[in-house]
Amino acid sequence: MPTNTIGTDGTITRDARSRYRQRAEGGAHGAFEAETKRAGGAPRGETEVSRGKAPADLAEILGDAGEVVVRQRRMFVDERLVQLADTYIPGFVAEAAPLVAQLDTGAGGIISRMADAGLAQAEVVEDVAQVPATADQAEALGVEAGALLLTITHVGRTEDGRVVEVTRHVLGPGWTLRYGVPLA
Repeated sequence: MPTNTIGTDGTITRDARSRYRQRAEGGAHGAFEAETKRAGGAPRGETEVSRGKAPADLAEILGDAGEVVVRQRRMFVDERLVQLADTYIPGFVAEAAPLVAQLDTGAGGIISRMADAGLAQAEVVEDVAQVPATADQAEALGVEAGALLLTITHVGRTEDGRVVEVTRHVLGPGWTLRYGVPLA
């Protein structure tokens, strides 16, 4: 099965073809942890959880201008910060799956907790773009302010089309993204 790799030069290849199916492998607390361990790295994350508003562009996707659960994560491979990931979870999801608002969400992470509450993600759409690094992002990721960084805006929807999660990933230098398209 496809998997992420970490090259000898530290380059990370994120293989999206399997990442959402193997998120609890070995008791991992999400796809990043499972993938990084499988690739031979030592994953570490720093997470802050709060309630607040999503940025306007993401609030529009969420279809909810109200209060959301915000999970801000700094994700490391070994001691290197490789990714910033901010997740916005609508209030109805937090009510149905209260563990999504906790620091420790258990094996499989928030996507597994949503599924446990009957809000399984049946569709994921990810938009990849290059954006100039903000001053905060540049300082955290060790690049110049304004340097182009890859972002992934991940939108998870239930079978009935409800958006249950929007995550904006900001990737540090050295990433390759791999996607597959079924042709039959």
